[in-house]
Order: sequence, then structure tokens, then C-alpha cells
Amino acid sequence: MNKKYILALDQGTTSSRAILYDHQGNICSVAQKEFKQYFPQPGWVEHDPRDIYSSQISVAAEAMARLHIHDNAVAAIGITNQRETTIVWDRKSGEPVYNAIVWQDRRTSSYCDHLKAAGHQQMIKNKTGLEIDAYFSATKIKWILDHIAGARDKANRGELAFGTVDSWLIWKLTNGNHHLTDFSNASRTMLFNIHSLEWDEDLLRLFDIPVSMLPEVRANSGLFAYTDSIIFSTKIPITGVAGDQQAAMFGQLCIRKGMVKNTYGTGCFIMMNTGDKAITSKNRLLTTIGWQLNGKTTYALEGSVFVGGAVIQWLRDGMGFFSHTKSSEKLAASVPDTGGVYFVPAFTGLGAPYWNQDARGLIYGLTRGTTKAHLTRAALESIAFQSYDVIKAMEKDAGITIEKLRVDGGAAANDLLMQIQADLLQTTVQRPSILESTSLGAAYFAGLGIGYWSNVDEIASQWKLQKEFSPKGSPENSIIKVKEWHKAIEMIQQP
Repeated sequence: MNKKYILALDQGTTSSRAILYDHQGNICSVAQKEFKQYFPQPGWVEHDPRDIYSSQISVAAEAMARLHIHDNAVAAIGITNQRETTIVWDRKSGEPVYNAIVWQDRRTSSYCDHLKAAGHQQMIKNKTGLEIDAYFSATKIKWILDHIAGARDKANRGELAFGTVDSWLIWKLTNGNHHLTDFSNASRTMLFNIHSLEWDEDLLRLFDIPVSMLPEVRANSGLFAYTDSIIFSTKIPITGVAGDQQAAMFGQLCIRKGMVKNTYGTGCFIMMNTGDKAITSKNRLLTTIGWQLNGKTTYALEGSVFVGGAVIQWLRDGMGFFSHTKSSEKLAASVPDTGGVYFVPAFTGLGAPYWNQDARGLIYGLTRGTTKAHLTRAALESIAFQSYDVIKAMEKDAGITIEKLRVDGGAAANDLLMQIQADLLQTTVQRPSILESTSLGAAYFAGLGIGYWSNVDEIASQWKLQKEFSPKGSPENSIIKVKEWHKAIEMIQQP
């Protein structure tokens, strides 16, 4: 089996990827394909579920072709996915009843305000560990049932299925024979009780969602199903599934209590392993399930930054500052500081620890001397500032000081950003040799689920440091900058 490969399907917000890993945890082949984003109205974000599936299977085939292997050389499949994104489909035809409503979508914000006003916040937080927000799946499912002709009647007759992207992929890969999800994805729906580890009747009643729509929940590592699709000539076991951020935490081997990772992607997602205890946050972070492995549930604290690397994409595509995202580092490094400019990229509201879904972006401190370089540096700093706020809230909740931050994701390759982060936090930032922590985590879950790797200790030895960033700036300078940042935050919090 060691001569075979693990195929990780990494279904993200803007692209689908497939990566083949060998027994040493090395990347052997990669394929990636972007797919169309739909923005029907301001604040609405959708995907075509068929695009999600077709792009994912095409990159799986491409990754194998690049390595010149057939699917009989694949020991198992691991799936990781954009979380909270909501798909509802017809069980009989397998066709979606509406586009996938993406995690970034804000159409249910007013309904979330209604839920808060009605006093449901504490009950939902106690059961799910989540804040009431349009981010999560429950309000998206309700919107589909309420707005798509005939959907609610079909759902009440047991004819519709709901799934996050992992469930949709499993359904399609098994020819509609299996409707499954894992604990990490279930814990992000706002319908799952993270303490009793089951779909919650009170929440289903509140959102008026029939239990028949929901997938069966499984541990993250173990046999989910075998593929039953013309895409693969052999039946390949799917033995690992996890939401992208939990997969990244596992891929970063943050397997001990108190270890923290930050994934710098479209958004930033910071997670702290809290062991077998679900810590209730007093600082508006989320309590979530990290994974279930060998019968043990590992919990985590999480803070989500809605706009991370997306702010650099906006400067590229929306403002035309540069042609390639990588150019941002050179441009930002051409000035020693931001010239007093602070950029709060609240394009879709503010995530943790503020949870202000009505906040909008702000650029503060502009002068006649401000250049593209200053604005680009301020945009990079905004990613670090938002991460700083989440990490400091985490330290308060957990009662510990974080000594090291493990980083991954596309923007983690930016040395300037990583140094800014280390300086702000006055903490060592560690970047591993493999930045593909999300897909690696999915591969590890899948490999453990089939005995490709014998145990967690075996894979823990594979983590390798590529570069470490130690604080260079003074703590005093960090404090001054954070105060100015918080001044800008206060401005957009004004009613």
C-alpha cells in the first residue's frame, strides 16, 4: 500500500484542487481549476453545484494523468471543502433545486437580526458554539425552502437533501447512494449540537427544517463509502472528510491542546486546539469541533476573518493596482510603512471578534502623499491586524499566551506579511515546507482511515519547518499601531 497514493480533493471557494500525496507526505501531483462566481445581488454569492462537481472531478483526473497513474494506484480519497456553503438537491433526480449559497453570502442577515431580537442567541450558542450569523448553513437552508417554489413541500415529503460541499461530492461520487458528512462540517451548520453530537431537534424546529434533509454524521477518519462513478474505473474508498479549516489544523499537526494555526486564504481562519473540552468563548469566538478520531472528539476555538487575501485580490481586480497578486509584496515593501494609512476591508461585514454584519470597508489616514504602495502595505497590514484581534481574544478565552503561530494558505507565502504578523503579535510565526495544509490534513485523515499511516505519531514526524519569523519591531511600536487600528475599527462600528 505504501507504493500507492492518497488523493486529496480540496474543494475551495474559488477553485477546486486535487493533490496526490505519497507515504512521506510529499506532494506528487497537483491540478487546480477555477470556477464561476455568481453575484445576483449586492451581498449575494452563489456557485453552480454542477460546476463544483465537474471542476473537482476534472482536476482529479488531471492530477492522476500528470503522474501517469491509473486510479488503481490510489489507496484512498480524502475530501476537504469550503464550509457552510449550502446545497439543496432533489434526492430522485440528483439535481440542485437552487444554486449553492456560499458562506460569504449575506442575504439572510436581516433574518439573523430577527433571531437575535427574539432572544435565541444564547440557546444557539450553548448548543452549537456559534454566533447567530448569515455565515452558517441553517439560515441558508431556510431561505431556499422559503423562496424556491415547491421546495418546502418536497422537503416535507422527504424528497430533498441538504449538504455542505463534502456531502454533495460524496453523493455525486457514489452515484447518489450515500448521504454523509463529518463532525467538523456538521458543527458549522448551526443545526448540530456539539455536546450531544447529534442534529438538534430544537434548532430544526426553530429553522423549520425537516430532519429527513440531513446527512448521516461520521467520524473524520474511517470508511465513508466507495466511489461508484464512471469517473473512476475502480471503487476507491473515501476514508477521510473534514471542513477546510479543521483539515488545515490537522495538516499543520496542531494535535496538542493550545496549538494554533492561521490559514491565510480568501479569508483568515485561526483555530486553537482546546483538547477534549469545548471552551465557551467570552470574547465572541466560535466553539467548534476540530475532529473525531478513534472515538475521541477534539474541540477548537475559531475566529474567522471574512476578508484576508481577498483584499489583495480586490486591489488587483477592482482597483488595477497590479496584474499579479505576488506583485503586492514587492510594491508594499517599496515603502517603510503605510504613511499613517489604515485599511479596514469590511467588504462583507466584520467577523470575529466583532460580528458586525452591517459594517463596511474604510480607508483611514489618507494624505496627498499616499501612494499605491502605501495602500497596498495597509491592505497587507489589515490581514495581520484582523488576525491579531482574533488571536488576542483566543488567548483570553483559553487563559494562555500563544508562543508560536503555525501558518499556511496562499498569502502565507508572503514574507512581508508574515514578518508584519510576527511584529504585531510579538510571537514567532512558523511556516511549514508544505503550505497545502488543508489538503494534507484531508490526506492524513484518509490515510489513517485505511491504515496507510499507522497512527498520528507517524504523521507528526513529517511536519517540517520552511521558515521562521521572529519579532523584529519593538513591542511599543506594535501597541501604537494596534491603537490606531482599533480607532479605525470604532469608526465603522458607529451606527
